[in-house]
Amino acid sequence: MQATKRHPGSLSRTFVLLLAGLLCLGTAASGMTLREMRLLEKSGKQGVNYANYYLVGAMEGVLEAHAHGVRSGARPRICLEGREIRPSAARNLYDTELQRNEGVYEADMSVELVMANALATVYACGTGP
Repeated sequence: MQATKRHPGSLSRTFVLLLAGLLCLGTAASGMTLREMRLLEKSGKQGVNYANYYLVGAMEGVLEAHAHGVRSGARPRICLEGREIRPSAARNLYDTELQRNEGVYEADMSVELVMANALATVYACGTGP
């Protein structure tokens, strides 16, 4: 049986390419920051509408990620208990959370973090017996 010869740098090159791909994948999935949201809201006539659509998507994404986590065994933080969240509630949840915790959120924090904390506050789960 003949052993295959590898170029000494091929393994490290493969590792570097794999690492670069993972880094690109991680940055592609990042959400909008609070600074970017404020800029979007100030941009043109449609900026506020685009921001509102983004907030609805962020709210739905947080709820879906939370549901997935609970199905995987995580402790629930958001308990709707049969209540329906309308898409129009996304803006109010976001604004209320920012007002309630004024000065806590930095401009580089994600909109999704604010939305997750807003939903966990408004739709908090009981502590149980």
